[in-house]
Amino acid sequence: MMRTVRHRVVLSAALLVSVVVLVAVVAPRPAHAAEWGAIVPGESTIEVVRARWGEPTRSEALKIESYDATQWVYEGDRAPPGIRRLTFEFGLLAAAGYQPDVVRIMRLEPNPGIFTRNTIVIGWGVPTRAGKDHETPVFFYRSGLLVEFDKEGWLALRMTFTPPQPEGGQ
Repeated sequence: MMRTVRHRVVLSAALLVSVVVLVAVVAPRPAHAAEWGAIVPGESTIEVVRARWGEPTRSEALKIESYDATQWVYEGDRAPPGIRRLTFEFGLLAAAGYQPDVVRIMRLEPNPGIFTRNTIVIGWGVPTRAGKDHETPVFFYRSGLLVEFDKEGWLALRMTFTPPQPEGGQ
């Protein structure tokens, strides 16, 4: 009789642990933005970018859907090591209204071989979706990262970071 009670307790504990682990794995989590270089699209501001990367190589005023926006480009010796070009677009339309100083898009154009397909998966995980845009292999992450690869699908040519995308977003 003692053995049966002990057996039931062990089985109950194992079942409880299994349920807790399953809930932790499957439970919905709040969306976290993909980031790079301590910059988080949808959260970081122009001042955060300036403090992190300094003044851009060039700056341009943009008009996006009738809103005034700004684009900063870092190239050459102002670009981070291993990056050919780093581009920021500021100006985000959010539920609280238009925020002209918030990072809307961050685009990395790395030197060849800096970000491979394996590096992307190790750094940002398995993509939400993978496919092709015309002949270009792409990874899409709901966290706000779109990676465009070379035709062989091995070297990242462009990495575009945005705020997290809604379910079914592209």
